[in-house]
Amino acid sequence: MKLSTRTYPLGPIQTNCYIVSNSEKQCLIFDPGEEGERLIGEIKANQLKPVAIFLTHTHFDHIGAVNEVRDAFNIPVYVHEKEVDWLADPMKNGSGKYAELPNYVVNAPKEEHIIRQEQVFNIADFTFKAVFTPGHSPGSISYIFEEDGFAIVGDTLFEGSIGRTDLIAGSMPVLLKSIHDKLLTLAEDTIIYPGHGNYTTPAAEMEMNPFLNGF
Repeated sequence: MKLSTRTYPLGPIQTNCYIVSNSEKQCLIFDPGEEGERLIGEIKANQLKPVAIFLTHTHFDHIGAVNEVRDAFNIPVYVHEKEVDWLADPMKNGSGKYAELPNYVVNAPKEEHIIRQEQVFNIADFTFKAVFTPGHSPGSISYIFEEDGFAIVGDTLFEGSIGRTDLIAGSMPVLLKSIHDKLLTLAEDTIIYPGHGNYTTPAAEMEMNPFLNGF
């Protein structure tokens, strides 16, 4: 089934939210980081039917509109087990460090879904794999749509760069291992959709990314 991917750079840091939809207009929402009213309006304008929210990680700029979007469509949120408590902790999710920004306090009710292991998801007509790519944060997840030729990777890998590792529980060696083992092993023409900026491919990053010269 051919999927459509819409990209919405949101909020003061222009964090990419991705809406992946199928021919039945069902959709998955990845990282609704800000501008909840805008996202809800776009979803309704395109007559999409949200199924779930998936988070690549829980830094504030990726979770700011989770509550608003979740409540608007009554859909569950999926998050890595290592970052469940980050959702409601401004010091862990980073919002507490920015006085000019609101503290994004997001709660994950018990009935919502905690991702405890790498797994294949079959939700509605979507099939994709959640793989763990820690380093930028301890619970970073990349979502691989192998049959459709793309991956949503959060702040793990960027066009010409990689995720920062100076935040809580970040690790450069762990991040580089994640990129090497989980992302650079994908088909070279896989579209890599990052948390910020333009999309890229494993082939482009292996050739041009200065942080990956050692691989």
